[in-house]
Amino acid sequence: MTAFSERQGAILSYCRVDDPTTEDLALLEGMYTDAVSYMTQAGVAEPETGSARRSQYDACVNALVLDAWDNRGIQTGDKALMDNPAFRRRLNQLKLTEPVRSESDTEG
Repeated sequence: MTAFSERQGAILSYCRVDDPTTEDLALLEGMYTDAVSYMTQAGVAEPETGSARRSQYDACVNALVLDAWDNRGIQTGDKALMDNPAFRRRLNQLKLTEPVRSESDTEG
């Protein structure tokens, strides 16, 4: 997994967090770890840096972190969570193009 410190600048920019506190950084790091874990459990391994799939992967991770950041408070009826269709399309594309790791990956 790429360390949060390597992606921190991009994530802060994506989430529009200009002057993060130590607590903000700790929270964002946890959200980043959660997002990477979500992608792995969804069947999408982290692509190698520089690969064609990497920018899509990073966009999905960024979207998950931003969603967690924006929705970290209590949800009320007037602020219902909505699915992000652009994120869903990216995630599906990554899942459909996930390379087979070994022959045993295709056997049930």
